[in-house]
Amino acid sequence: MNDDILQEIGATFAYGAVGIALMALGYLVVEVTTPGRLGKQIWTEGNRGAALLLAAKLLGIGAIVTTAIVTSDSDLSEGLIDTAVFGACGIVLMIVAYFLLDVTTPGKLGATLVNADGAGTAIHPAGWVVAAADLGVAAIVAGAVS
Repeated sequence: MNDDILQEIGATFAYGAVGIALMALGYLVVEVTTPGRLGKQIWTEGNRGAALLLAAKLLGIGAIVTTAIVTSDSDLSEGLIDTAVFGACGIVLMIVAYFLLDVTTPGKLGATLVNADGAGTAIHPAGWVVAAADLGVAAIVAGAVS
């Protein structure tokens, strides 16, 4: 293998690690903002509302990270920093959007989203609103990055 390929492989793993770390942070954000254990709600109880929230958050973070990588400088260390910073900005803005929705809606939004029918098999309409807000914020941040 030549040095260019080895450098590209290293960069792929480095960007992958930053992206996975940011998605793990996104998981923790959903875990903190919704009642109960997220993993149990999704994988054991089949809670579709919780799954929608997590999926939208992860897709949004993935879009931000992808845009940051594509538009990053050719310098790997600067690109990794840019990716981490813009990814973190996206997560913070998603949290702000979530809490703005929470204060403008009746009840506790997190509880409403994961307890739509008690068994978690239906998605409360508010879940689609939060998912759209996450993806909209991600698109805004991705646009700002580019």
